[in-house]
Amino acid sequence: MRTYIWLALSALTVSQAQTLLVLNKDEAALVYVDVASGKVTGKVPVGDGPHELVVSTDGKLAFASNYGTGPKPGNTISVIDVAAKKELRRLDVSPLSRPHGLFFHDGKLYFTAEANKIVARYDPAANRMDWMMGTGQNSTHMVMVSRDGAQIYTANISANSITIFDRGNNGNWNATVVPVGKGPEGMDLSPDGKQLWTSQSQDGGVSVIDVASKKVIQTFDARTQRSNRIKFTPDGKQILITDLAGGELVILDAGTQREVKRLKMGKMPEGILMTPDGTRALIAVNGDNHIAILDLKTLEITGRIQPGPGPDGMAWAQ
Repeated sequence: MRTYIWLALSALTVSQAQTLLVLNKDEAALVYVDVASGKVTGKVPVGDGPHELVVSTDGKLAFASNYGTGPKPGNTISVIDVAAKKELRRLDVSPLSRPHGLFFHDGKLYFTAEANKIVARYDPAANRMDWMMGTGQNSTHMVMVSRDGAQIYTANISANSITIFDRGNNGNWNATVVPVGKGPEGMDLSPDGKQLWTSQSQDGGVSVIDVASKKVIQTFDARTQRSNRIKFTPDGKQILITDLAGGELVILDAGTQREVKRLKMGKMPEGILMTPDGTRALIAVNGDNHIAILDLKTLEITGRIQPGPGPDGMAWAQ
C-alpha cells in the first residue's frame, strides 16, 4: 500500500515539489503534506471545527474558518504564515458567528458568517475587517467573488437561494436573490464566468444560473442524498459533486448535464481540490480520514493520502 500511495502522489508533481495544505476537523489543525512522499511535514493548531481553507494570492498566508462544534459556535479565523508554519493570529470576528465560506480576492479575505446572514471582508495588511453586507437569507454558507471583483455570490442553505451582489458605480452594492432548490450548499463558477452552478443538499438537484441575467436556466436531478461540494474541472467540461450522505462522487458532463460516472468514495466525502496542472482532483473523505486522488482522464481513483483525522478543506501552498 505504501508503494502504491507514493507512486500516485509522485504523479501529482508538475515542475517542482508541491505541498498540500489540509484542514483536519477532528484535531482542529492545519497539516502540511509533501505530495512526493505522502508524509505530513508540519502541523499548525487552529480553532475548533475548522471547515474551509484558502491561501492568499501571493501564497504567504493561509486562512482557516473556525466554524465551531455543534454546541459551541465558533467566531474566529486563523491567519497562518505558510512558510513559517505558524498561526500569526486568531482573528476574532465577534459579534459575528459561525464563519464558514472563504474567498481571497485583490488582497482581501471574504468570508461568510453563517449565523448572522452576512458576508464580510478582512484586510490582512491592516489586520481589520473593513466591510460587511447582510444577505437577509438564512444560513449564508459559501462565498465566491468574480474575477473582476464586481460581483459576489453566496449560497444560502436554509433560504433555498443564491444571492448575487453587484457593485454599483457609486460604490453601493445591489443584491439579487435567486431562488433555487432545497438546501443549496456547494457552488462553483464556470471557468468562463458565465454560469454559476449550485448543488442542493436536500433535494438531490443542481441549479444552473446564468450570471448575466441572474436567472436559473436549468435545474436537474443529480440523484444525491446530501450533496456537499460542486466543482468544475479546469477545462469546464465536467462537474464533480461530493455526496456526503451517499458516500459517492458524482461526475457530470457540463454540456449535457448527464451523469458520466459515479464512484463509491467511503464515509462522508467533502472537499474537492484540483491539482495545479489540472490533471487530477483530490477528494477529502472526512469519515475515512483520507484524501482520494482522482485521475481526470481515466476517472479512476489512483491513490490515497493519509493527512490525519477528519480532512475537509484543502489548498495548495505556493
